[in-house]
Amino acid sequence: MPEYDLVVIGSGPAGEKGAAQAGYFHKKVAVVERLSNLGGAGANTGTLPSKTLRETSLYLSGFRQRGLYGVDMSLQARTGVRELLFRERAVAQEEQVRVAQNLRSHGADVYQGKGRLLDPHTVLVRRPGAEERLTAEIILIATGSTPFHPPLFNFSAPGIYDSDSILLMSEVPHSLVVLGGGVIGCEYACTFAALGIPVTLVEARTPLLSFLDLEMSTRLKARMEGLGVQFRMPATVESVDVEEGRVTVGLEGGDSIAAAALLVASGRSANTAGMGLEEAGVKLGERGRVLVDEHYQTSVPNIYAAGDCVGFPALASTSMEQARVAMAHAFNLYPKDRIAPVLPYGLYTIPELSMAGETEESCKQAGIEYVVGRAAYATNARGQIIGDGGGFLKLIFRRVDMKLLGVHVIGEQASELVHTGLTALLCGAGAQLFIDTCYNYPTLSELYKYATYNAMAQRNPV
Repeated sequence: MPEYDLVVIGSGPAGEKGAAQAGYFHKKVAVVERLSNLGGAGANTGTLPSKTLRETSLYLSGFRQRGLYGVDMSLQARTGVRELLFRERAVAQEEQVRVAQNLRSHGADVYQGKGRLLDPHTVLVRRPGAEERLTAEIILIATGSTPFHPPLFNFSAPGIYDSDSILLMSEVPHSLVVLGGGVIGCEYACTFAALGIPVTLVEARTPLLSFLDLEMSTRLKARMEGLGVQFRMPATVESVDVEEGRVTVGLEGGDSIAAAALLVASGRSANTAGMGLEEAGVKLGERGRVLVDEHYQTSVPNIYAAGDCVGFPALASTSMEQARVAMAHAFNLYPKDRIAPVLPYGLYTIPELSMAGETEESCKQAGIEYVVGRAAYATNARGQIIGDGGGFLKLIFRRVDMKLLGVHVIGEQASELVHTGLTALLCGAGAQLFIDTCYNYPTLSELYKYATYNAMAQRNPV
């Protein structure tokens, strides 16, 4: 019976980085993966595939160039599944190889099979025709999540997809209904709309993506409508019928929408069923998520959990950090003892949107007096070069001392541009940092200086 310092169940972003963190400090590590490919949803069905599909859609449609060079969006008529998914599959394969190499470089042993806890220190690995028992001082649960399937929908019916199965579609749909206005629903709605495919997004709540700053949410919705996405919100689905290659979605109140395909994006459930967690004493919450403390330690002291299986925020970036913190705590390692107090959020919609820190709404709720500064891509030289006239940077400062509280970006490279503000937030910096900094020209980073000038003008009007 092999003995390890750590057994990790799952090889997605959390599992990989947790294993690497322990391996870096010379711990003996085993990784158990039930699928034939390493990398979890991050590499195979979620993060990278969906973002690659977005980039492919932008490339094939000529979307980025149409405002600059008069390219019309006619390529979608000749776009097939092979062209649309070729790059996505290539990137997934490259990431699978990278994960395998990283685990190998940190000395981790990889076991292919389904892991189940027999007790708090023993993992049974089962695969067809064989099984093996692994023992460990510490166990990390990093099994990720899968799309939640509401009982109303028959996912075996042709034309009804979740965010995993849509990557296996046999043909590009001529029209699409997206149920769910969360991050995944909005991202896929944009991806298909950029190809010229009529998309209707149905969401039960308003406003769109309510965790965003309201101004940014409103701007994103308007930009998505400009892309061709039609919104039905608030609206609730009551029935779904599939007949002769069409899906008809019945809404509350008697209205209906017909399309070639339906994408159901109704959240995700933790992959914890049948793992023996509760029998081993691990407490679970709604949709099977593992309950953990601030160190990602479960109710069983030597068992930790990280990533999608613990729930919100369920981002690849935060999953990696959670696993590093968990392993640092489990083995008393230096220096990763906590998650950063401010986290970035990136939405790979069209346009891209990213944020970190406070929103106007959260400042109002906390009674903080604030001032806002904005700088538009349209008045920035790099923004003019790339042709993104609708993008802008929004900074929120505390009025009394001009300390930065929040950063919000919508437009090309938003998920990259946000990091300058994120770093300033983590350092407790304020307006003077951006005023003193000399930025390359022409760059989008210059927006920070001019958004700060704009905020100072609002605070001290002439």
